Amino acid sequence: MTAPSSIAALRARIHDLRPGNDAAETEARARQEILTKPPGSLGRLEEITCWLARWQGRAMPRLERVEILIFAGNHGVVAEGVAAYPAAVTAQMVANFAAKGAAINQLAEVAGAELRVFPLSLETPTTNFVHAPAMDEAEFLAAVGAGMAAVAPDADLICLGEMGIGNTTAAAAIAAALLGGGGARWAGRGAGVDEAGLARKRAVIDAALARHADDLGDPLAVARTLGGRELAAILGAVLAARAHGVPVLLDGFVVTAAVAPLARLNPRALDHTLIAHASAEAGHRLLVEALGQRPLLDFGMRLGEGSGAALAVPLLRAACACHAGMATFAEAGVADKI
Repeated sequence: MTAPSSIAALRARIHDLRPGNDAAETEARARQEILTKPPGSLGRLEEITCWLARWQGRAMPRLERVEILIFAGNHGVVAEGVAAYPAAVTAQMVANFAAKGAAINQLAEVAGAELRVFPLSLETPTTNFVHAPAMDEAEFLAAVGAGMAAVAPDADLICLGEMGIGNTTAAAAIAAALLGGGGARWAGRGAGVDEAGLARKRAVIDAALARHADDLGDPLAVARTLGGRELAAILGAVLAARAHGVPVLLDGFVVTAAVAPLARLNPRALDHTLIAHASAEAGHRLLVEALGQRPLLDFGMRLGEGSGAALAVPLLRAACACHAGMATFAEAGVADKI
């Protein structure tokens, strides 16, 4: 999928999204009604199956090709002392992913998923958004395009994750710009800042919101001005997945904030996504609620890396296994009514 040539072209894509497949979902729901169980007794597993059917466009959804995409970027706002680790850790963690030494490597193996990592100009952090927009239009569109290009059209499911020192500050700033409340409402400890660091983080967000107040009426301007390359790539990946008919599992706070501008522009933009888990990072539950979603898991995790999304993949595999493998009442010779 090609990168948009302009913000206007990107906006047009967001407003012209591929619909779900009503027929596939209806057929999947009909099958759920005749399997050997009381109707609705598998709860969200049934919902997941029908969601997968709708967005894959097949009544018998499959998870043969599952990919975890991690986008990595560096942030100029780290210069303000908002992070517990130096920016160099972003590249070091990318190397750790390649060496299969991170949590996401282990979770990807358990999930039966392929892990792919996309470093985005790590040697060139975004501009410190306290003083100027994080990205100009060309940088923003290039990052969106990188996310679009990363999505395999024949994937059955993608999980989205991120790595970027300072990106919880960017995510909190985006949430505050879109939903109000300032740094005190949205900023959390990220990778572990102390009390002084948290106070700086909140103050930095408030300063950035004030600095860019005239430019934040448009959700895409919010994403460009306060975000980062990895967040823009995640936004692009969600759009590409929709175009290709690939459902998406979103990870925690940063990933959710990255795609929130889409929902502000088009209320149906995230229908092909599920939020995998409720992050322990401050603000995530508020953001999830604002988007009208329900996380699949709540394990108190706040690692990032796509770890929560990877952990949820076996749930989706269980839903598909029940849908495909269970006998119907007629096949099993079981009475379906008194």
